[in-house]
Amino acid sequence: MDLTQPPGNSGLSLGFLSHVAAAPLNTDRGPKIADDSISFQIESRVRDPMNPLPSIPLQLMDQQTESQNHPAEKKSCENKDSEEDEEKDFEEFRILGHSMTLKRKRENDSASSMSTTSCSSKGFRLSSNEMELRRSAVRAWGNQSLQNADPDIFKIMEKEKQRQFKGIELIASENFVCRAVMEALGSHLTNKYSEGMPGARYYGGNQYIDEIETLCCERALAAFGLDPESWGVNVQPYSLSGASIFFESLPYKVNPQTGYVDYDKLEERALDFRPKILICGGSSYPREWDYARFRQIADKCGAVLLCDMAQTSGLILAKECASPFEYCDIITSTTHKSLRGPRGGIIFYRKGPKPKKRGMLLSQGDGSDRYDFEEKINFAVFPALQGGPHNNHIAALAIALKQVATPEYKTYMQQVKKNAKALASALLRRNCRLVTGGTDNHLLLWDLRNFGLTGTLPYFGLPFHFTC
Repeated sequence: MDLTQPPGNSGLSLGFLSHVAAAPLNTDRGPKIADDSISFQIESRVRDPMNPLPSIPLQLMDQQTESQNHPAEKKSCENKDSEEDEEKDFEEFRILGHSMTLKRKRENDSASSMSTTSCSSKGFRLSSNEMELRRSAVRAWGNQSLQNADPDIFKIMEKEKQRQFKGIELIASENFVCRAVMEALGSHLTNKYSEGMPGARYYGGNQYIDEIETLCCERALAAFGLDPESWGVNVQPYSLSGASIFFESLPYKVNPQTGYVDYDKLEERALDFRPKILICGGSSYPREWDYARFRQIADKCGAVLLCDMAQTSGLILAKECASPFEYCDIITSTTHKSLRGPRGGIIFYRKGPKPKKRGMLLSQGDGSDRYDFEEKINFAVFPALQGGPHNNHIAALAIALKQVATPEYKTYMQQVKKNAKALASALLRRNCRLVTGGTDNHLLLWDLRNFGLTGTLPYFGLPFHFTC
């Protein structure tokens, strides 16, 4: 809350009213209140003369009238111990049956505040030099580097850094982020709580967080060439999967001889099962997806078509792989793989009017029907499945989305695809069997069954699908 700004025009005000013997209260606004008392009043700018708001009298439990009328007795009380003096500094009263306490201001409070070392019953006041020393100590504690604050964690992190630098990573789900992304992840943005969406947060002080998230959404749509009138995006997901809780799933399979998705059998199962959602995309499929065929099948069985492009989103953005946006209703992706962003997720969804006709059996409306994914997806992200967004992650994602829109990133993706094909060719020359016989993207799947292996390294726990 910004206390430098005037309060909003709420129409309500709250105040305490004082009443003295010379002006007894006798109005229509409430019951009579005893002289020399205080009342609690809520005022409204929109008043109803037929139903005035009553004032609530404060029932003082101890008005200290006796000490006021007997100066000699008051003087004698000053000689009592500090504990009794402390008790007399407070006045207790009741509001609507609830006990409350107010501290009375002493006459010598202003004089005492000028002293640098005055003592009281609760403690002592530090000198300006001593206070500055304490502040410096707190600043030093909060501004320590990781190496000084926690040498043990620092040493382990340095070992992991060297492992990443010196090792060869062939894990399709990993990548190396840039320095700017890491700086945003380790920034002060992690301090802010921002539950809700831009312009509709649960907490105040989010005006700059709103700017960051709005810019991130704009960059996400622009990076994939999407019209903001037809597509929306949620950049808040950081770990999101509730499929096993809310849905019953039925898998489709690849042809065991070719390794390609068997679209004919997929269509048969979909028409029998009638799924609510048909999902395309995978983590260990080295070939292109036939999104047009998926669209036809989804329309026939009345399903929403969702694509998970987590593995290939960077290649799709660089136009090195086919795009699902022309055919799918919802598209999800992680942001830390080929996009080279922070660890998290992103959800694209259609919005606006539906097409007049789509598919063979499913009517999509006459143009007046509109997609309703936006509100449902935003609510599913928060508050249904996760808490407040990680603002440092969103800022880091915005940085990554700016970088992927550059010609240098497209060149990088082209080289990644060339590397994957070169590795596939080298393995095939050595009589290694690759599932589907090669690759169309950044990964390849090596069939090790003819070696008597299961495809998993027990020590490392890594599947044999490689990224380049």
